[in-house]
Amino acid sequence: MAFTVTRIIFVILGIVGTFLALPFATSIALKEGLTLTLSYAIPMVISWIFAAVFFFAGKKKKMNLSTKASFVTVALSWLFMGFLGAIPLYTSGAIPSLTDAIFESISGFTTTGATILSEIESLPRSINLWRCVMHWVGGMGIIVLTVALLPILGVGGFQLIKAETTGPEKGKLTPKITTTAKVLWFIYLGMTVIEAILLMIFGMDFLDAISHAFSTLGTGGFSTKNNSIASFNSAAIDWICWTFMFLAGINFSLYYYIFIKKWNDITGNTEFKVYIAITLIAAILIGIFESPAYGSFLKALRYSFFQSSTIISSTGFATADFTTWSPASQAVIFALLFIGGSSGSTAGGVKVIRWVVIARQFKNEILKIMHPHGVFTIRLNKQVCRKDIVFTVTAFFFIYVLVVAVTTFIGAVFGLDILTAFTGAVTMCGNCGPGFNLLGPSCNYGFLAAPVKWVYSLVMIAGRLEFFTIAILFSPAFWKK
Repeated sequence: MAFTVTRIIFVILGIVGTFLALPFATSIALKEGLTLTLSYAIPMVISWIFAAVFFFAGKKKKMNLSTKASFVTVALSWLFMGFLGAIPLYTSGAIPSLTDAIFESISGFTTTGATILSEIESLPRSINLWRCVMHWVGGMGIIVLTVALLPILGVGGFQLIKAETTGPEKGKLTPKITTTAKVLWFIYLGMTVIEAILLMIFGMDFLDAISHAFSTLGTGGFSTKNNSIASFNSAAIDWICWTFMFLAGINFSLYYYIFIKKWNDITGNTEFKVYIAITLIAAILIGIFESPAYGSFLKALRYSFFQSSTIISSTGFATADFTTWSPASQAVIFALLFIGGSSGSTAGGVKVIRWVVIARQFKNEILKIMHPHGVFTIRLNKQVCRKDIVFTVTAFFFIYVLVVAVTTFIGAVFGLDILTAFTGAVTMCGNCGPGFNLLGPSCNYGFLAAPVKWVYSLVMIAGRLEFFTIAILFSPAFWKK
């Protein structure tokens, strides 16, 4: 098992290292200096060497990947990805603190978008591109990309995808999991290209457009500007980013159903309808509450739609500082922090489907009290929901609340006020980015104590993998033969 796990991890790191070619080429094209160029080239080449060595070393061996090995592989891959991504940030001098570089890298790959940087525009453009590339790689999931290539490794990939992908149910769009992975990445790439083109049409240069497209589709939130999307002061850019944030928060399986014309699977999808309803209701409420501040309801809608979508999709872009809004609007934003996007999307958070399951189970419990002999079921997508889904969702909420509570306590121990500590914990668990008070959208995470940054880094990975993958590794029963 050890060799198989190690082999797959190094192949994954080799794939991640390949994406360093983007900032590497940018650094050369913009003549940003030898030191910066080498900060990409060296880890890129080293990752390729190790990937090649381990790939060819086991090429003739038949590889079997157990469930236990899958969890270990995914968890360690995400941890080492964070270290690999930090190398250019640290060695280039862009982020002189190793702790900060690792925090920024993990925040990038997990698409949290929580930055320690206060000055972004003065960074080399290739560094800002790499920050956004990390979002894009982590958004759809590097494991999903690797699984698309796994036939060359001779390893089945469904267990790996189950350990990484989001939502209470994991399934295949196509009979072969590798084909499913390729379909998802093809859709993801296509949407990214379309957004980048639109952003260039409406005023962004190529690097800004591709960087923000990476961040948007990955629902990450890193920007090349200090004031995020607000820096462009363009209603067209706001609406383009809003559109693709909203789309990125939808289960990507539904886009595949469009191609194969399975319209009933789209219109009958419970989570899709609830996601749309929550987004619309939140945006309209905020628009009403903020109309006096913006002078008109229509102008307020431009900002309310953007901020509600950036929070529910866990992207973290900003066109306004919502901590300056009315208490009622802040309450709506606060609620959205706990909801998240759809399962199977690139969004973070608890996920809409889990709230639907809990709400409908609550309704059933009320009905059982009223009608003790009645039989009540939960229906999702016009079908009866399996009972074990309810148990899985309940377990998720338990571990989610536990991790938020522990993380909040650690933040408070290191001097954070309770609102900052609590919303910081929620945003780390949900990979959301901005919180409230000292961690609001106009603030950064640079002032945090080093121990808090390390805890937050681990929580970001746990949140991205939806806790179970990490929690299993801490279970004594998992390590018993």
